[in-house]
Amino acid sequence: MSPLHRIAFIGNSLPRRCGIATFTTDLQQAVASSGAGMDTSIIAMNDHGHGYDYPPSVHCQVRDERLEDYARAADFLNDGRFDVVSLQHEFGIFGGEAGSHIMALLSRLTVPVVTSLHTVLSAPTAVQRDVMERIIDASARVVVMAEKARDLLRTVYRLPADKIEVIPHGIPAFAFLEPDEAKARLGFSGRSVILTFGLLSPNKGVEVMIDAMPSILRRRPDAVYVVLGATHPNLVREQGEAYRASLMNRVRELGVEDHVVFLDQFVDQATLLGFISMCDVYVTPYLNEAQMTSGTLAYSFGLGKAVVSTPYWHAQELLADGRGVLVPFGDAVAIGDEIAGLLTDDSRRQAMRLRAYASSRSMTWERTAKRYLTAFETARRGRMLSVVAGTAQTTPLPQIAAPPEMRTGHFLSMCDDTGLFQHAVHSVPDRTHGYCVDDNARALLLACVLNSTSEPRLSEALTARFASFVQHAWNPDTRRFRNFMSFDRRWLEDTGSEDSHGRTLWALGECARSDISPSRRQWAAALFAEALPVVEEFTSPRAWGFALLGLDAYCAIAGAPATAIWLRPLLADRLLGLMSAVETPDWAWFEDGLSYDNARLPQALIATGVSMKVPAYVEAGLRSLRWLTALQTTPAGLFRPVGSDSFGDKRCAPKAFDQQPLEATATISASLAAWRADGAPQWRAEAARAFAWFLGHNDLSSPLVDLDTGACRDGLHRDRPNENRGGESVVSYLISLAEIRQLARISGDRPKLAPLRALHA
Repeated sequence: MSPLHRIAFIGNSLPRRCGIATFTTDLQQAVASSGAGMDTSIIAMNDHGHGYDYPPSVHCQVRDERLEDYARAADFLNDGRFDVVSLQHEFGIFGGEAGSHIMALLSRLTVPVVTSLHTVLSAPTAVQRDVMERIIDASARVVVMAEKARDLLRTVYRLPADKIEVIPHGIPAFAFLEPDEAKARLGFSGRSVILTFGLLSPNKGVEVMIDAMPSILRRRPDAVYVVLGATHPNLVREQGEAYRASLMNRVRELGVEDHVVFLDQFVDQATLLGFISMCDVYVTPYLNEAQMTSGTLAYSFGLGKAVVSTPYWHAQELLADGRGVLVPFGDAVAIGDEIAGLLTDDSRRQAMRLRAYASSRSMTWERTAKRYLTAFETARRGRMLSVVAGTAQTTPLPQIAAPPEMRTGHFLSMCDDTGLFQHAVHSVPDRTHGYCVDDNARALLLACVLNSTSEPRLSEALTARFASFVQHAWNPDTRRFRNFMSFDRRWLEDTGSEDSHGRTLWALGECARSDISPSRRQWAAALFAEALPVVEEFTSPRAWGFALLGLDAYCAIAGAPATAIWLRPLLADRLLGLMSAVETPDWAWFEDGLSYDNARLPQALIATGVSMKVPAYVEAGLRSLRWLTALQTTPAGLFRPVGSDSFGDKRCAPKAFDQQPLEATATISASLAAWRADGAPQWRAEAARAFAWFLGHNDLSSPLVDLDTGACRDGLHRDRPNENRGGESVVSYLISLAEIRQLARISGDRPKLAPLRALHA
């Protein structure tokens, strides 16, 4: 697949005066600057018959009440061969009831859409809900800027977690500066400056801040409150400047005329950054909790300002953990006390500034653009598969019963400051056998799985620990990963197995795609690229399969690096060649015998075939997985994984024991990959059957898991469960639980991607 080249943005655009216009323009410019050859266009929304002197980046205009303009814009996008369309949605910028006119555009598009929701209502009207759900259905991905918005999409709109991306509001990459120089330039030398910026309207709570000024002045007589921004255009059309006049009257009544300055202007970004730079405290006294995002809050936070705000949703998240101060809505006394306290305590104010600035570095527009590009690429890949398939699965699929809650207590007890222990004696970590990169790579995979769902994430410290173990396992002298480490942190080998190397590559690929830390994603991608080439020399089919799974994730964010271009099909062709050489009518497999992690081989071929659009890979993966799942199903319909007693046997029925969690987990993941590729209802049923094995639907009718702690027994002997609960087992169960919980959240019975049966057409 060629790299993204043409991207269009639908929304308000500068010089129209509103926050959405600023956001759309900033995002378009950031994406346009992200790489050579990137071609971007804006489809600008015009309001109430107004037109604007747009820059060349605006290639099409839509009058909000004219349906024919929406249709014309859709034709422009379809004819222009755009790769992705980025829709900026806010209530009030599209025509029709609840903005329904935008569907006249979206319903005609043949281009994948990624929609950024700037507002998510917790209690929508029936019409608002209907329009929102239609927009969501037309979108390949949905971007929100706060975790609260993600929660509302899942609970109010029943949107599956795997369709939602949380990407914070972007900010300029601006240096951390002291305010003195900007104060002198703007005429505020010697003053303690409080600033509010934005289009003026009653919901901003400026009157509350004005009421707080007398108490602030008693403690800080040099304070001045600067209100920067033009009155909202809609308010001007309806009421003129009556609201601004009422605020100025309030200032006069309180006798603070010398300490409140109204600057009635809509400023460009450079001017705005200068004003933010000069302030000592930035304040957002908004009156409504349901403020999902605030660009002015993000910008002031990103410039390292001490922020005092009411607890609307965006502020609650951004200013948590001492990064700012929250005060009750409409409470002039509280807001005055907090601002006066900051203005009279230089050390506290400076510490808050430094915390805000440091934590905002991942929000710069450059990094925000990269995250959007990843979402765009994901949407494009999904759309291409859908177009190739040309059909939709309508057969009802089996329903998944409500799965257990996610409990990580035992998993956490199996970790120390080095990483995840290999083994346990019952539920007690066993230090005798130390650690291995296999299990710590699996733990890193678990962290990535939890990042990609709505489950509670692992702590930053713990995820960093697994990454650190993997980094330490890398041996640059041999270009291979070590595997086993003793409890006293001595490596027991210079080079681990081919399989452990492949599994570590898989974890790195997933980390590069879905880790929440941008820095760690970069680390994972770099180490993946360094450790990949040696796989060409490997002879283990499972190492090939693990590496292919890693490549599937890595190529989703890195495109097609040179090594991947030749190595990915090489490994897939090797698996295909093995199957061609070994397969008979009653033995549809890659080897003469079965071993561990069997289902990962079909999964690797299916995932690679879907990504590369190679029907032969998909068909071979599905064929071998059908054979394997039939082999792993008892006459009573229970899942029975290939027992370890069978390992090494040649072309014979597998032995039933010992059964291990790793096999159930591999079967679940492979079945879900097959379901997304093929759409056949049997795959969802196979995943459910394999997961039920953990819960006691097995040969011994014995649960493997402790639902209270999330511990998982190491397997089934022929007469009893293995009561030891080691690292591999608990990670296997938790990964499967996360996948099944995600599956249960998917509304309807269709996979997220259309079937690929038409790939060969």
